[in-house]
Amino acid sequence: MCGAKAGGPDAGAVKPGETTIQGSVTRDGEPVTGYVRLLDSNGEFTAEVPTSATGQFRFYAAEGTWTVRALVPGATADRKVVAQQGGLAEVAIAV
Repeated sequence: MCGAKAGGPDAGAVKPGETTIQGSVTRDGEPVTGYVRLLDSNGEFTAEVPTSATGQFRFYAAEGTWTVRALVPGATADRKVVAQQGGLAEVAIAV
């Protein structure tokens, strides 16, 4: 249902036609490394990926409402996102 290469995504490699949720995690404007979880509309764990060295992450998911949860040293932050079939949803998470 989702996936990203270890270390985070290559921002130019979105799969055409795939429902994609991607973004970055920052603290005080600087990238933060850690993990990002994808939770379904019921709050159930679906997937987890590491951020890249530049704080980026990517999930391939089904259409719907999701919660993206950043887990970084000293902080956790959630963002709601609505993914549309075949679309790209960008999420910026500041912790």
